[in-house]
Amino acid sequence: MHIDRVLLNDHTMSVSLLSYGAITQGWWINDTPLILGYEDPRDYLTDPYYLGAIVGRVANRIGGADMQLDGIRYPLSANEGANTLHGGTTGLSRQNWTLSQAAENEAVLGFVSPDGDNGFPGEVQFEVRVSLNYPRLTYAISARPDRPTPISVAQHNYYTLGSASGIVDTCLQLASDRLLDTDEHGVPTGQLRQVHDVGLDFTLSKPIGSALRAIDHFFVFDPQRSPQNPIAEVEAGSGLKLSVYSDQPGAQVYSVAHLSAPFNREGGVCIEPSGYPNAINVASFPPIIYSPDNPYRQTLDLEISGMRA
Repeated sequence: MHIDRVLLNDHTMSVSLLSYGAITQGWWINDTPLILGYEDPRDYLTDPYYLGAIVGRVANRIGGADMQLDGIRYPLSANEGANTLHGGTTGLSRQNWTLSQAAENEAVLGFVSPDGDNGFPGEVQFEVRVSLNYPRLTYAISARPDRPTPISVAQHNYYTLGSASGIVDTCLQLASDRLLDTDEHGVPTGQLRQVHDVGLDFTLSKPIGSALRAIDHFFVFDPQRSPQNPIAEVEAGSGLKLSVYSDQPGAQVYSVAHLSAPFNREGGVCIEPSGYPNAINVASFPPIIYSPDNPYRQTLDLEISGMRA
């Protein structure tokens, strides 16, 4: 497989993108690495951690690898036990997208997912437009299906913010006081829990600390929140601060403590805004069904501060 690569630049920021998985291979400011990534693009072909990828068609988990739509049952690809994770065995992160550079600071990735892909109904045309406008990195994600189908995409960077020794002392703040309750397999039950009830209250900025190994949850945002306010902030000992802006209803927050070599198990945190996981099977969750008349759109803005350009 031939993997295309482009490098975007704006001011003192740069981003490396790969066609495989629409992966963000690297993001730097003043040569300081901000995310985890492999140097060799071929390593992503066997990467089990979705580093930097666009995941979907439906991000996160679908319980029982099964869904119904308009009275029709659709068995899905089961790639995590009996469940579907991040779109199935050959989801968006396992496909080679078309990659073109629109400008020095912008690139466009596209992929057409055929009808029946991993069991999902309908053909869907996906596009991800990635742009650097210092101090922001923006992902504008869109999808146009030819019939009603579930779509919920997530961008899967692991943020290090230049902290090579680990992020135990890195501070995290989330605009969320609730998270989704899950079963033993990580599939949402349909219930919500207060963050303080499970020891994961990051409504005020505090060190990730011992939660680094416990955190793997979908945090729910207030639907009335202002889009001018970040949904998450990460501040590292390096002096760098990441502010995450999203139009999604929640985000999975996940740490490198769940990864194995060659990565430092205290080395990064993943913040994945998306629709609610398992929403196709839980009627009370916000819907994730899109159609030709109602195409999918998501914007993710990542803003860096704390270092002189």
